Order: sequence, then C-alpha cells, then structure tokens
Amino acid sequence: MLKENNQDRKWTILNSEYLIKRPWLTARKDHVLLPTGVENEEYYVLEYPDWVNVIAITKDGHFLMERQYRHGIGLTCYEICAGVCEPGETPLESARRELEEETGFGGGTWTHWMDISANTSTMNNICHCFLATDVERISSGHQESTEDICTELLTLEEVRTLLQSDKIRQSLMAAPLWKYFAVNGLI
Repeated sequence: MLKENNQDRKWTILNSEYLIKRPWLTARKDHVLLPTGVENEEYYVLEYPDWVNVIAITKDGHFLMERQYRHGIGLTCYEICAGVCEPGETPLESARRELEEETGFGGGTWTHWMDISANTSTMNNICHCFLATDVERISSGHQESTEDICTELLTLEEVRTLLQSDKIRQSLMAAPLWKYFAVNGLI
C-alpha cells in the first residue's frame, strides 16, 4: 500500500528575476535554498496561465477531435480541444468557452476529469481536464485569427487506434484520453 509522506520539501526563494516577460513566454531565474542547505543560484521557471482541455463526446458517441499544425514539432496532429484559462474565468468556464470557440460544440454534461502538469520541474501552471458528454453543435464556432483547426468526429475505435499508434503527440491530451479508456475498461 502506498504510504503518504507529508513532509514539506519546499525550497526557499532567496532572489528572483525575470529574464523575459511576454504574453506567451515568461521566464524567470530563481536563486533557491533547498531543505538540505544547498543553494542553486540558477533555477529557471517558465510561467504560464493555467490551461484547460476537453474530451468532448457527442450524443451519438463520437469523439470531437481537432487537427492542427504544431510548429514546435513541425507536424499536423490530432488533439482534443484545449486553451488558456482567461483572467476571471473558472477552469470550467474556460473549457466551455474554448470548446464552443474552436468547434462550435457545447451543452451536454461536464465532469472535472483530472489536473495535470506539463512539467512539474520548470513550469508553474496546471492543465485542468474535463469530460463533456452528449455535446452538440450550438454555433459555427469562431476561431482566433492565429488558429487553423479542422474538427473531426471520430469513433471510439479510431481514437483508440490514434492513442495506440502514438498519433496523439501532446502529452496533456494523451493522458486524459488514456485515463478515459482505462477507467471505462476500453483498453
């Protein structure tokens, strides 16, 4: 059985400075003191707002998937709907907004699915994942000018094949999908 150790191992920040502060890239350098007494004068942290993503399933059981080019890895990828938590919004409000904006789908039953981190070592934000079932088209959507998203409705088998063949490259999207398949006994 897993034994929980509640001992706090938090580091003390002795000094902190921002190296760059832009809307989509904020990096800071911290001088930290570890509980062991060791000092690290150059620990780098990337700051981002919290993110959301949504496993959206239609009333007839199709998964709402997106395909878009991802310049960082130079590939067009399958993904679930995702976006940024805007100031003043709860994660659920952000997730509902992103789904409608990117795909035109909404409604249905929403469940908080999980919270995950892209990189607990160097990134300060959390990705809040949701499961939305029985969604339906409610608008034509309205993507931002920098978005070029194609929406596809896929079967459970098609999504399982994408996962098993490593076609969903974004780990923050693969993790909640794998959990969905595991929790529902589909793998």
